[in-house]
Amino acid sequence: MLRWGILGTSFISNTVAEAINGSDRSVIGAVFGRDPERLEAFADRYGISVRHSSIDAIVDDPDIDVIYVGLPNNVHHDAVIKAAARGKPVLSEKSLTTTMEEAHALAAAVEQADIFFLEGLMYLSHPVIAELGNIIRSGRLGTIRSISGAYAADIWRVVNPAGGGTLYNLGCYPASLMHYVIQTAFGADAFADRVISGHGNRSNHDGNICDAALAARFGSGVLATLQSTDSYGMSFDFTVRGDRASVRFLTNPWLPFAGDNLLEIEEYGQPTERIVVPSDHDAFGHQVRLVEDCLRKGLKQAPRPSPRLSDSIEIMQLLTEWERCCQA
Repeated sequence: MLRWGILGTSFISNTVAEAINGSDRSVIGAVFGRDPERLEAFADRYGISVRHSSIDAIVDDPDIDVIYVGLPNNVHHDAVIKAAARGKPVLSEKSLTTTMEEAHALAAAVEQADIFFLEGLMYLSHPVIAELGNIIRSGRLGTIRSISGAYAADIWRVVNPAGGGTLYNLGCYPASLMHYVIQTAFGADAFADRVISGHGNRSNHDGNICDAALAARFGSGVLATLQSTDSYGMSFDFTVRGDRASVRFLTNPWLPFAGDNLLEIEEYGQPTERIVVPSDHDAFGHQVRLVEDCLRKGLKQAPRPSPRLSDSIEIMQLLTEWERCCQA
């Protein structure tokens, strides 16, 4: 059994705790929380007897095999650095951090300690994303020419004001999926060869970017547009177009569920074809099982489609560039 230590008692930690408890190879061994009442309620809900009031205590706990960081993203780097210093494998929520300085500090700690690390872009571990990769590699779409994506959710009332705004809340999802598509179609180095422009609106609530639009041109010739907002709506879209056909998600690519997830391929001028990707687990369940498999095999990084550390750094670089464009 893999014994997890959970940092944080927020909504996302509840979701991951349920995924851990849903696996017969994992158990929650301890939890850390900053608020005593929330800590007790969380621990009682999941039957966790060991409850820590400091991060140092839980990462030092010899009975914990792996750390899950479900804390606000502006403190991800501090928690990961502490866990890495104790040699503990880490699954840390998205976004990786909120600045490139923090991201490089996190990466340096992970590499120096030579630990397993995975950024919690959980949807990338779901088989629907692997199927997207298979479609791209098959050549059925032809040469990829454009990518468009959008994610909108009216969550501004509950977002962390220190979290950097919509790009780090929601924009990381279409940005990371675009990253995977570009790498899959054109190779590992293709994502860095780009020029971008962007625009955004600031929130009256916390001053962060709440609505953001990105236009990008890659050296491969691919043109891409992304939009992200946490100030209105509840919708998604992601489409990849080649010179022979296009593929788009009919179900949410960033919250794939247990059951049938749907893609649609259109060969131009032909009837559309629906592709069904069944799954026994949702994205969080797949992510927990991925961590279990990687640690059992002695891996330090998960295989693609999940992000390697270098992928997480590239995604963060795009997010920070996009933010600078929006602030200009």
